[in-house]
Amino acid sequence: MTNSGERPARGILDTSTVIALRNITDPAALPAEPLITAVTLAGLSAGPLVARDERKCAAKQAHLQEAEADFDPLPFDWAAARAFGQVAASLRTSGRQSAARACHALVAATALAHQLPVYTCNPADFDKIDGLHVVPVRLPEHASG
Repeated sequence: MTNSGERPARGILDTSTVIALRNITDPAALPAEPLITAVTLAGLSAGPLVARDERKCAAKQAHLQEAEADFDPLPFDWAAARAFGQVAASLRTSGRQSAARACHALVAATALAHQLPVYTCNPADFDKIDGLHVVPVRLPEHASG
């Protein structure tokens, strides 16, 4: 994981950041051109289907619909598939199981394939992935998930 002081113009928002978008009040916390991946959209699509009550289902459905309206997701293409090998090797070398966090690994592979940083509220999800630029996104103290 790297964290330089300069914010890149383009970057990939992971699922945690897409869900937290309403609570992020500092525009400098995000790239000027935020992007998402097809993998993030897939994860958001599962949310309403596995919600345990109507309120959570409605909130998850709203996140999905907002993401679908606001973003044209980067595909998991052949370059991302090749980059996934690097991600899986990094995770295995560090003792982390890539299958345990497959969605994070696929987002990381897409970011590496496009040479983009990942903006996340959960930087530990991307620990030990060689070459990946991770930008931690901090929520305001009063924000609730």
